[in-house]
Amino acid sequence: MALETAWYDFVCFGIVGLAFLGALLVLGMKEVASRRHFETTYESLLLSRPDDEVILDVLPSDHVSTSQLWTSCWQGLHPICLLCTRFLSFVIMLLFLLWDVLLYDAGIFLYYTEWTFALVIVYFALGTIVSVYGCWRFLNKPLIHNVAKDEFMSRDVEETMSTNLNVYQEKDAKSSIKLESRYVEEEFQQRAGFWGYLMQTTYQTCAGAVILTDILFWGVIVPFLPISHLRLSPLMGCMHTLNAFFLLLDTALNNLQFPWFRVSYFVLWSCGYVIFQWVIHAFGFKWWPYPFLELNNKWAPIWYLCLAVIHVPCYGVYYLIVRGKNTILPRLFPRAFLRSY
Repeated sequence: MALETAWYDFVCFGIVGLAFLGALLVLGMKEVASRRHFETTYESLLLSRPDDEVILDVLPSDHVSTSQLWTSCWQGLHPICLLCTRFLSFVIMLLFLLWDVLLYDAGIFLYYTEWTFALVIVYFALGTIVSVYGCWRFLNKPLIHNVAKDEFMSRDVEETMSTNLNVYQEKDAKSSIKLESRYVEEEFQQRAGFWGYLMQTTYQTCAGAVILTDILFWGVIVPFLPISHLRLSPLMGCMHTLNAFFLLLDTALNNLQFPWFRVSYFVLWSCGYVIFQWVIHAFGFKWWPYPFLELNNKWAPIWYLCLAVIHVPCYGVYYLIVRGKNTILPRLFPRAFLRSY
């Protein structure tokens, strides 16, 4: 083992360890407790619920339904538009990543930026798969809201033309329509399964990580830490721009929620990267892509503390972007925008 430690290195271990355990604690209080409270068996995105099973519970506010994963927040925008956006984002970013690997080598994955870029690609891959499923569902099983509406109109015409219907029959018809509408709501507001939560948590992890990488790259590394391996090039500039551009474009179109407590996944992601760096350094890999992460440096605890704290404003920036989308756009476009929460 090539890792030599000093007393201040244990401070760094403590900072990362506390961040890791704190994130798990928050997830335990929010995710696990919420799932325990919502005990109804929920549907996986790839396994359909039996037709005779009806879920009567109301979704918790911090959870996403299956339809929110592949529908847009803009009324009238077909799910295929969101599918095309996600697929093109996936393809373009994947080509840039392959270009980067071919130009340099697999060693680029020592950088946190490359981890984040690859994670954004994973999100768009998941989003593409889910959108394909959603579009298939949309085309083969149109929204029953329209069916219920048509039945209501046809029944209303029949009631108008008929002179033999009494008050009780009208009430029965309306009750039947309400029951069908309730079933429609339950059908399209069922809880997302494993793939839905994986997509949502990946999305929120990407959001914080993209803000962090772009701020550190353009605000710290490029101007203040000139390194030969970090020589700015058009490829590198595009990679540190496209990640945010495509993610913001998807945010402008998608219908996903953005609860604050899932900053914990972002923290766990960064802790995983730091631990990875420690492990490879302990096994003799001497070169560090980010010098401020290196141990055996008396200033390292300050760097680690700053990096731990900066996760909050980085995630907060994207949180405010989503909140602004759901607050300002409904006022500007009240008939076109569908608020996600």
